[in-house]
Amino acid sequence: MRGINRRGPRLELVAAFGIALALPALSTAVANAQDVSTETTLTVASQGLGVHAQPQASITVTSADGLPASGVVSIQEGNHVLAQAALNSVGQANAALSLTAASHVLRAVYLGDTTHQASISGTAQVVPNTGGGTPSFSVAVAAISPGTLPLTLKAGQAGSLNVTITPVNNGALTAPMFVTLSCSGLPQLASCTFTPENIEILATTPTSCTTGSPASSCPPTSTMLVQTQAQSVASGQFATPGKSNQVAWAFMLPGVLGLGGLAFGARRRRWLQRLALIALVGLVTTLGTTGCNPLYYYYNHGPGQPPATPAGTYNVLVTAQSSDGVTAITNSTTVVLTVN
Repeated sequence: MRGINRRGPRLELVAAFGIALALPALSTAVANAQDVSTETTLTVASQGLGVHAQPQASITVTSADGLPASGVVSIQEGNHVLAQAALNSVGQANAALSLTAASHVLRAVYLGDTTHQASISGTAQVVPNTGGGTPSFSVAVAAISPGTLPLTLKAGQAGSLNVTITPVNNGALTAPMFVTLSCSGLPQLASCTFTPENIEILATTPTSCTTGSPASSCPPTSTMLVQTQAQSVASGQFATPGKSNQVAWAFMLPGVLGLGGLAFGARRRRWLQRLALIALVGLVTTLGTTGCNPLYYYYNHGPGQPPATPAGTYNVLVTAQSSDGVTAITNSTTVVLTVN
């Protein structure tokens, strides 16, 4: 007992010494988890010709380790997020911008990932071509639930965004302008709906508002609902068709072999042949009207489990379009959806 008592403090001392040695290494690993510096560049160009050409932002994130960065970049004006985009496999992203009739000073903000640090680009000044007094509009998106962008959901969850349509030169309107909202770029088994889907712009529609103003004194908005799908597991789930087929063969194969042997041994007895034939027909009919038949399984148990929305990060394009029958006006912005 004395020997054990003498070794106990020594073991505790060795363990404490090992922990003391491990803590600095662990602290260093944590500190270095995101220690690779990055540099973000932003260029903005007007794509296409005409007064309704929409600016397009191109972003590149380079890292000190030479490896492509991943994650999300935001295009911001001050603290206001105009658009977001997910970097591709080489650390680049493109985003559509919808801007009002004014001079804008933009920057790209890289949010970082588990390895790379966040970084901010230099500023880019953009003056959109609004066509003088030609009526138009811009579109902007803000998070409602969850309350931050990018929109991050688990499969089966829903998220909502606020889409604002800001009139441009609407004082020149001689008839109402109707703007239709849509989205693209969602993953499979995900959908988006807008409430309302169509927005009316009049010559008197407000083009700006102060914080706290009533909705009637602000540019019109629509709520965008993004719905994902989870893989459902029904209670009391029946066996899958594959397992049912295995069980069916377990009963059917011996019966078929037995009937075949009976028919083979009764070649000289016509009444046994007839009996074997009747039994075989009855067996096949029974199998065709029970769970061994795939149609029976489908009609009684329904289709199999629906798959879930695949996990990943997606660039979702929110588009607003209007047409007077002659000229179509299309403006869009980009948001990022992450499905876990």
